[in-house]
Amino acid sequence: MTAALTRADVATVASAKRRRRAPGWLAVVPLLVFAAVAFGLPALAIVDGAFTVEGHYGTQNMTDSLQGPYLTALLGSVKLSAISAALGALFGLPLAQAVVSSRSRALREAVLTASGVLANFGGVPLAFAFVATLGNAGVLTVHLGLKDSGWDLYSFWGLVLVYLYFLIPLMVLTITPALDGLRTQWREAALNNGATGVQYWRHVALPVLAPSLLGGLVLLFGSAFAAYATAAAMVGSAVPLITLQIADALSGNVLVGQENVALALSLDMVLVAGLVMAVYLPLQRRSARWLDA
Repeated sequence: MTAALTRADVATVASAKRRRRAPGWLAVVPLLVFAAVAFGLPALAIVDGAFTVEGHYGTQNMTDSLQGPYLTALLGSVKLSAISAALGALFGLPLAQAVVSSRSRALREAVLTASGVLANFGGVPLAFAFVATLGNAGVLTVHLGLKDSGWDLYSFWGLVLVYLYFLIPLMVLTITPALDGLRTQWREAALNNGATGVQYWRHVALPVLAPSLLGGLVLLFGSAFAAYATAAAMVGSAVPLITLQIADALSGNVLVGQENVALALSLDMVLVAGLVMAVYLPLQRRSARWLDA
């Protein structure tokens, strides 16, 4: 009888625990539904359209998206994103280190707040700001005579400069927590053993920061790769980019009836973004493991 009561009590306790867990699972349901509707349905539509050729399934659209001007645009976007990300990381790391090592709390908060604003400032307003400042008739272009020296904002390198405006702040936000995680004891131990500041960074700090740095590079690459409005407002078709090719194909600016090719180009972008995230997530986990140790 005691054993039976015990089993009944255990069953009651287990049932009560299940009831207590139920609200937690239910709270996730709206998020899962939103993700399915907002991301799942568009993804299925892209895949369906990318492989639909004249009412039948085929790979012609995907083949076309990797040939001719479409391939040039894809490679152009990868090149632009890679160079912009590398320069953003190169300039963002020293700035973040200066902020972390500063004793002024007000300076730190001001830089991080400004970085949060600038990292999300893009699109047509950003393009207009640069056109008004460094365009052919921009304020600085006229006063400094930049046009006579060959400066051209509406070019590949001009677009890189514009992208750095929001990529450098994004790098500052990304790498600052990792810099905060560096232990002061590590630097003190290195200096006590005769290491110079350069040797400390080369043999201790940078190896520890390497996963975070690479993760930041990947994040900057993805942000530049997906940018559209800024490039569209500034350079139009002067610089071949895959986002601009997608817009042209959807609107029929070049050829009519290329909507499914545009979906194939979008699927190419999704695959590249997937590869980027496949690299970023393991690096993020490894960085967190190092810095939390």
